[in-house]
Amino acid sequence: MKIAIGNDHAAPELKLAVAEHLREKGHEVTDTGCAIGEKCDYPNAAKKVCELIRAGEAELGILICGTGVGMSLAANKFKGIRAACCSEVFSARLTREHNDANVLCFGARVVGEGTALDLVDAFVDTPFSGDERHARRIGLITAIENGEL
Repeated sequence: MKIAIGNDHAAPELKLAVAEHLREKGHEVTDTGCAIGEKCDYPNAAKKVCELIRAGEAELGILICGTGVGMSLAANKFKGIRAACCSEVFSARLTREHNDANVLCFGARVVGEGTALDLVDAFVDTPFSGDERHARRIGLITAIENGEL
C-alpha cells in the first residue's frame, strides 16, 4: 500500500519510527514531514499529505503533531479527506471500518511509540466494511462537503 506520512516539529522522531515500521511491513512510504531540528506549521504538513491522497499518489495518510488535533482539523478542510484523530486502537480500527477514513492523526505528546505503531497497524490493516448504512453516512458527509446538505 502507498502511504503518505507527515509531521510538524513536535514529532519527527515518532514519524521516523512509524515510517520504518510501515516499510518493514512492505508498504511504500512517502515522507513529507519536517526533519529533526526543523520548524514547520502543521497545516502545511497536512496539506502535503492530503494532496498526495487526492492526486492518487497515496492511498492513506498519517499525520503526527503534538496532539493530532491540529492535523485533523487542517486535513479535514480538504475535499475527499476523512481524517480522524485517535489515541487508542478501537477508534483507529473503527474509523476505517465505519467511516472509511483515509488519514490517521495522532499526537507525539499524547501517545508513545508502542501505541502509535498499534494505531497505525489497526488503521492500515482494517478495510472499510462496505456496509450500506455506513456508506450512506459517508455519502451524507460528502453531501455536506459539497454544499448539498
